[in-house]
Amino acid sequence: MTIRNSAKAIIINENRLLLTKNKDNEGVFYLFPGGGQEKGETIHEALKRECIEEVGIQVEIGELLHIREYIGKNHEHSSFDYDAHQVEYYFVCHRKNGSDHIEVPTNPDSHQVGVEWIHMNDLFEYRIYPKKLIKYIIKYCSNEKSPVYLGDIN
Repeated sequence: MTIRNSAKAIIINENRLLLTKNKDNEGVFYLFPGGGQEKGETIHEALKRECIEEVGIQVEIGELLHIREYIGKNHEHSSFDYDAHQVEYYFVCHRKNGSDHIEVPTNPDSHQVGVEWIHMNDLFEYRIYPKKLIKYIIKYCSNEKSPVYLGDIN
């Protein structure tokens, strides 16, 4: 089994969180923009590339907020990715020009059907993965401390 690094963006503007909108056989779900680090690429370079590919924006990368592991066999969709093991680095990011306007993504994921700003007050009403990360994002917005390493959460 190989372990894959993945860089994820937490993009907040005007009390809204930018997420990719995806669809599977259970319906619509949301993910944080980002993806796998390629060989020879820094984690920051990976995140910048992924944000252009998935949400069509250039970002400035801020602090590393959380590290989450995803071990496929421990999660609800384990039949799909049982052998997966991914370490995800969640960075606070800001759009370079500060606007919340979204360009056309250049290379969206296979399940991706759009991009959406979701108000922070409504996050628990949506199917967002990883689910447990939402409470930490809300704490961050309230200037409350949270652990950096979150472990294998979903």
